[in-house]
Amino acid sequence: MPTRRDFLRTSAATAAMAPIALRASDAARPPAPKGKAEHCIMVWLGGGSGQIDTWDPKRLGDNKAKDKKPGSLYRSIDTAIPGVQVCEHLEQTAHLLDRFMLLRTVNHDVIDEHAAATNRMHTGRPTSETVMYPSCGSVIAEHRKAAGEGVPAYVLIGYPSPSRGPGFLGANAGYVYLLETTRGPQAFTPPTDVTTRRIARREDLLSRMRGIQRQNFQGDRAREDYDKLIGEAQRLAGPEFMGAFAMDNEPAAIRNQYGGEFGQRCLLSRRLIERGVRFIEVSHNLNFLNGTGWDVHNEGINNQHLLIRELDQALAALVQDLERTKLLDKTLIVVASEFGRPAAFDGQGGRGHHGKCFSVAMAGGGLKTGQAIGVTDDLAMNIVERPISVPDMHATMYAALGIDAHLELYADDRPVPITDGGEPIAELFG
Repeated sequence: MPTRRDFLRTSAATAAMAPIALRASDAARPPAPKGKAEHCIMVWLGGGSGQIDTWDPKRLGDNKAKDKKPGSLYRSIDTAIPGVQVCEHLEQTAHLLDRFMLLRTVNHDVIDEHAAATNRMHTGRPTSETVMYPSCGSVIAEHRKAAGEGVPAYVLIGYPSPSRGPGFLGANAGYVYLLETTRGPQAFTPPTDVTTRRIARREDLLSRMRGIQRQNFQGDRAREDYDKLIGEAQRLAGPEFMGAFAMDNEPAAIRNQYGGEFGQRCLLSRRLIERGVRFIEVSHNLNFLNGTGWDVHNEGINNQHLLIRELDQALAALVQDLERTKLLDKTLIVVASEFGRPAAFDGQGGRGHHGKCFSVAMAGGGLKTGQAIGVTDDLAMNIVERPISVPDMHATMYAALGIDAHLELYADDRPVPITDGGEPIAELFG
């Protein structure tokens, strides 16, 4: 019978061999592909957009009948990709779908928690009590930095949340957020009654106070992060970044092509990447055009088509505008949501939540466009072929922007893989 000493000797040998085994495994794994995209625009459909009513339509259902028939709420239409159909309310985008890649089998295990699912889609990991993981936007901002002087690496056009933040990467990988498209972040605009001379005096006083704090609190991480934020704010208050919000400089025809409030956010995104912003998240439907947003329970589904049409107009305009300005191949567009919707209808004709199988649309980015990846069953409820995990989606985004999808990040001294075991979608590269 093995003795306690034998057990300890075997355990120690096993532990000593583990790093060698891991390095051997890494060496055996082929290197991740790397693309040449320079920017990423994520269009966020908060609330849970239904794949069966947008990018992966199936047979027609009926939510008004006594015995509600599961299925798509709208007709399907052909697209620029032979054999691939989308919802009839994506008519403009359908004509441009050869610039897109539809990922129809994205999945995770979060069902009823919007916040947890949003966190999963942004960080690629379950919520942790011990580690604050960074969002994909922060990872890209950290590793690619801003592509221009006087602009941030990461801009959020929408409401801030920890799921979109830098986590253990620290404040330098954080975002600048705004809700207005015409004047930019309010903190960067001085009051109209403050003279240039007063601003200069304030900046001089602030500079001296920062110098004193650096001397008195050396090594204090919180103080260092705060000091960096002050310096970043002063830099971003300059004309290069704030000039992006002079939307009136755009020709009226371009502004009208994008449409209403959401469309203007997408137009602003193009103006921001022209100035060197690396990652932009654009939230759709901040003001609940249909009364409920994409969370279409019960009667909230009645005006879902208005959301889809608004998305269609703005997304088609963005793709065409980026193509016109020679930026589409340099810009990866990702249209995502926290989960999808089931084919069946609830008691009042709406839909619940469905994370087992839903769609993410990508466009541009120098990838192999004009294809739909993954196959779902007859009601878009289950994966039939080619599952795509959220870490796979993130690995694809990183690889498209030239970031090693097998890289290790560090939470203090602890190595953390850049994704939770994700691999870039091979069909989109090479």
